[in-house]
This record gives sequence, C-alpha cells and structure tokens, in this order.
Amino acid sequence: MTVSTDGYLSGFGNEFATEALPGALPAHRNSPQRVAYGLYAEQLSGTAFTAPRGHNRRSWLYRIRPAAMHGPFEPMGNGRIAAGFDGIAPSPNQMRWSPLPMPDAPTDFVDGLVTMAGNGSPAAMTGCAIHVYAANRPMQGRYFYSADGEMLIVPQQGRLAIATELGLLAVEPQEIAVIPRGVRFKVDLPDGEARGYVCENFGALLRLPDLGPIGSNGLANPRDFLTPVARYEDVEGDFELVAKFGGNLWKASIRHSPLDVVAWHGNYVPYKYDLRHFNTIGSISYDHPDPSIFLVLQAPSDTPGVDTLDFVIFPPRWLAGEDTFRPPWFHRNVASEFMGLVHGAYDAKADGFVPGGASLHNCMSGHGPDAATFDKASGADTSRPHKVTDTMAFMFETRNPLVATPYALQSPQLQGNYQECWAGIAKHFNPAKP
Repeated sequence: MTVSTDGYLSGFGNEFATEALPGALPAHRNSPQRVAYGLYAEQLSGTAFTAPRGHNRRSWLYRIRPAAMHGPFEPMGNGRIAAGFDGIAPSPNQMRWSPLPMPDAPTDFVDGLVTMAGNGSPAAMTGCAIHVYAANRPMQGRYFYSADGEMLIVPQQGRLAIATELGLLAVEPQEIAVIPRGVRFKVDLPDGEARGYVCENFGALLRLPDLGPIGSNGLANPRDFLTPVARYEDVEGDFELVAKFGGNLWKASIRHSPLDVVAWHGNYVPYKYDLRHFNTIGSISYDHPDPSIFLVLQAPSDTPGVDTLDFVIFPPRWLAGEDTFRPPWFHRNVASEFMGLVHGAYDAKADGFVPGGASLHNCMSGHGPDAATFDKASGADTSRPHKVTDTMAFMFETRNPLVATPYALQSPQLQGNYQECWAGIAKHFNPAKP
C-alpha cells in the first residue's frame, strides 16, 4: 500500500485540486487521451449536469482502476437500517431515548447503524433518514457508500478515521463529517469503540446558510471547513463493497481497494468541521432568539425560506437578555425536531437527556423546559450575564413529520415516561393577582 502525506484543504464549496504523486493531475484537460502514471479519469457528479454554476457539484478523479470494476451486487440483510418510511404512521407523541449501548459482539460502523426516524424517500430525492451508530471494530476488508444521500456524521464518543476515495478525515467528538452521496469510504476506530449520530440527507446538498441582516461574518465560517488531500491505497485482495441503494443494503465482491484515487480536482468532496469554531449569535437585549441563529448547514427545498433539512447546534455561549426567560421557551412549531447531545448538559433539560441520547418532537407537538429547569430559570438573576459552558447539543430539523421506526418504538432505550418531565409544572394562574 502506498499513501501520501495526510493533510487538509480549507474552504466550503471551493474548487480544489490535490495530487498524491507529482504530475498526476492533468493540465488543462479533465480527461486527456492518456493520464499520467497509467491512471483512469472518472467524473463523479453530485448534481445535475445542467445545475447552475454556483450550485453545480462535481469532481474529476484520477484513479488506479475505474469504479465500475467489481462483481455484481446482491441483496444483503439490512440489519437495523430501515428500508423506508412508507406505511408507518408518524406519531405526535414526544419521545426520548437513552444512549445506544456499545455492542457485545464485534460490530463495525455499517453493522452498527440503527435507523431511528426519517421521512421522504431516496427515490424521490427528498427527506432524510436519521441513524445512530455504536461500533467496536474497524471496517476490515469492507468499503461502503450510500447512493441514497449524503451522510452527515456527528461523533459523540470515540474518534473516527474515515478513509474516503478523496482522502482521510480524522474526526473527533464535537466535530462533524459529511460524506457525499456515492463516495466510497471505510471507518477505523482509533479509540477502539465509537458512538454517534448520522443524518442521511436524500435531498439537495447541504450548504452554508445566507446570513441576511447578520452581515458578512458569523455562524459557521467557510474557511473552517476542511477537505482532505489526495491519499490512495494500492492494494489487492478479497474485499466487500457495500452499497445503500433504495433504502436497502447490497454487497458486491471487489478485488482491490476502491480508495485508489491518486489525484482529484473539483468541488464535490467530503469535508469536516469543528463545531467549536461556530461563531454564535445571540440576543443582547431581551428574549431568546429562534434556533435558526444556530444554523450550521441547510438543505434547501423548492420553497424559498423553507429547508428540507437544517443542522442546528447549541454550543457554549453567553446569555445576556434581561428580565427574560433565558432557556429555550415552551414552543410548538411547524418543523419536526430530532435532537441529540454530544457533550455535557443541555440547558433546557435537567435530567434524562444525556450524551448519546436523543429526542423527537414532531410538528406542532408541544415541548420545552422541564419543571425543574422552568423553576430555576424563572427565579434566576437576569441582571448579570450567564455563560453556558461544557455543552454541545444539536438538532436535525425537517419540514415534514419524522416517522419513528419500529425499532425505535420498541427499543429498550425508549423512555416511556418522558412526558412526566412536564407533569410537575405548577399552576400559578391567579386572576386576582396581575
């Protein structure tokens, strides 16, 4: 096996060029008659060929063997991955889960994926699937890709070394990685085991939001997104290529590593981002702003101002609003929210919502702080600012209701008494006392 020096290129949506061997990138032509080093030219397109230039995503790969070289695919067991969400009724109940336990048997990243909820379908190229994962073994002799959507990976425990066709992403908790639709990869576990969340986006590609009246700076800055440099494997053997296609898993034999791209250029790339670099915006007068000010990435829909998927975080930040209820208020909204906790505690919940856990609040289902948090915040001194520290929560937010899978509804991690966190909220109403 031969590899190049690992590293990263900076920026979001840029046109990158990188090579692991000098002169492997063709000059001026994408597909010359002969490529240096006996490589093959291959285009990987993530958008329609005719998409506007500003939204068009594609990369040219210069590889040892074409991606077409593998045996025929055949169906394999889906494990705990849901094939789709048709025929399952969405529920208005608020739901919360404890963390997925680490497996006892050897389990790699693919086998460790568990679908919790989702909507839409890969065939319609809209919606998403939300998974959690728990793994204790690296992917050995096995490679994976999703033809259904790009994969937003949020590690919660344990680092991931994600070797992709375009290079290596080393990702730790409080960082995220995005693997584009169709890009092949394998996952190693430097810490021996790992757990986290995955949102598989079936729709338009994730992008940075416009800042509007915020101006030219703030939220996630493009320069903080990192893309790998070219890195290749030249190794032969008896390997397995696993594809997620149409909601189902398929497998094919492959006699070489598919991570054999020696050089590439383009803007359809895997990338990572450190959530701790997020430039948080907040109120410095009164009232708690909407969570849209914590938006990291969005997948736009065909309706202006409405996304099929938002990725929002709740990082450490100052709260300075005076005479204001500072935690997130009680609310109902048209969006459906799947929330997770990477690190620390979430300021709107006192108990039960722990790192590795998750919650689901569907469209117009009421939710907000539990009784203990409400009582504490209602009596807090708001004449002084308060810094929320030691936390990193996030939310996958969608415009369509999220369907919890049968596995999620029957899981021993489902907290059947979740609604009781609001049962202790006292009635304070007194019409004789304004």
